[in-house]
Amino acid sequence: MTWQKEIDELKYRQELAKQMGGPERIARQHAQGRLTVRERINLLLDKDSFKEIGSIAGSAEYDDQGELKYLAPAPTVMGYGKINGRPVCVQGGDFTLSGGASLHGGAMIGVVKRSFTEKMALEWRIPLIRLLDEAGGSVPITQGKGNPNRHSSSSATVSPINSGFGSSPLVTLLSHVPVIGAVLGSVAGMPAIRAVETHWSIMTKNTSEVFVAGPPVVNQALQIKSTKQELGNWKIHVCQSGVVDNVAEDEEDVFRQIGLFLSYLPQNVWQQPPPVETEDDPNRRDEELLSIIPGDRRKQYDIRQLIKHVVDKDSIFELSPFYGRSFVTMLARMDGYPVALMSNDCRWFGGAQTAAACEKMMRFVDFADTFHLPVIYLVDVPGFMIGPESEKEGTLRKAARAQFAVEQATVPWIAILLRRSFGVAGGIHGSSARLNLTYAWPSAKTGAIPIEGGVMAAYRREIEAAPDPEARRIEIENQLEKLTSSFRTAETFNMQEVIDPRDTRPLLCEFVRGAQEITATQLGPKYRLGMRP
Repeated sequence: MTWQKEIDELKYRQELAKQMGGPERIARQHAQGRLTVRERINLLLDKDSFKEIGSIAGSAEYDDQGELKYLAPAPTVMGYGKINGRPVCVQGGDFTLSGGASLHGGAMIGVVKRSFTEKMALEWRIPLIRLLDEAGGSVPITQGKGNPNRHSSSSATVSPINSGFGSSPLVTLLSHVPVIGAVLGSVAGMPAIRAVETHWSIMTKNTSEVFVAGPPVVNQALQIKSTKQELGNWKIHVCQSGVVDNVAEDEEDVFRQIGLFLSYLPQNVWQQPPPVETEDDPNRRDEELLSIIPGDRRKQYDIRQLIKHVVDKDSIFELSPFYGRSFVTMLARMDGYPVALMSNDCRWFGGAQTAAACEKMMRFVDFADTFHLPVIYLVDVPGFMIGPESEKEGTLRKAARAQFAVEQATVPWIAILLRRSFGVAGGIHGSSARLNLTYAWPSAKTGAIPIEGGVMAAYRREIEAAPDPEARRIEIENQLEKLTSSFRTAETFNMQEVIDPRDTRPLLCEFVRGAQEITATQLGPKYRLGMRP
């Protein structure tokens, strides 16, 4: 006896599934500048490494003799493969099948497949990548028209309530393995939430949108007419809302950035981030660091250029560069070891911590602590952002969340005070309950409040009563300026040492090498108060 007939049927079913929504819908997908889910997976993963699971799951139709007439695959493709030789799980929505939405007969099977992928990533302890190009719920599935058995002889129905929506091990997943969301089309409802339930997300510039509900629903509910791009393009969600972290020029750029992001991370929280070989001298002392900070605190400088003089050459991968722009978050390497580096950008709000910057800091610190990335904080912060808009944005509440994240972090941490470190924001450069290792450049100034604003608040009457108020204000500022000196602060041991700026890279490389001994003892999941994705 041979099972060749059944093998032939298996191959036939698999070929039907690979046709997705058919030539017309595939052509429509390409016409919109978007790849199909299978093309995406092939570009994302190492060549020939993809192993599909659930390849023939979907909605089938049979004739009176029980022979297969038609197979519509579930609108989710899932499986596992490798990126740069490292295993990952991947799931992707197939927009050629009824928009990848719940309209399709196999939609509920797609939901179960997505949940299965998450459990597989969790059990195998490997990263999960979501390729998102799908809509959310719909009226037909609410009416029961999304039943995957609708073409069979069975009269059973599948309720969306009990079909896997609540079965995802989300919190456990996020505390165990890296999770990435790539928005590659129009994403709404539950898929839009899945884009946010990640450690890092990315979308394309001109071919993707994210929203809670699409234009027809918005127009019906609020009488507001808009296109998909007007409602949820990258400028809204990467630059303003912070819903998505990074943006890519096209889909190939998305897959390139995903591979780069993962290269800084361990496969799971039971491993340390992997080092790479580097030819960059850990003892490099760039002369430019000696003059990069202006003597006048009102003058700006390029923090990213400063960072390039410190970290391994060509090792920077910036996260959320267009959101909370007064705060900079990067993955980089020191002597080949991955690190989480953050700083302040004086070119935006003078480097003050806005509400968005505080949220950005909180997420980044939690992320670094989860995956055992030593934290380097290059500090130049005048304080929290002030003014009416800042108060309306709830800066204080978000500042408290950022402070909680820093206090709860257990990963090795070092701060270098570059220029300003004022107020409570300046004090959040390390946990008060831990070592709080702090160094300073000679250009560093510390205090409860910046001299300029503090003088007018404390000496207003004296200044206004002076024959020359402006001259008196400047005189008082100059007198108090000396009290904020890094040397005065070092005298009280509120920082450990004042260093030559050129010694920053050797110092940090030594710190990061030593940090590996510490993180090796901290492996495993970390559960924090108020932890969020």
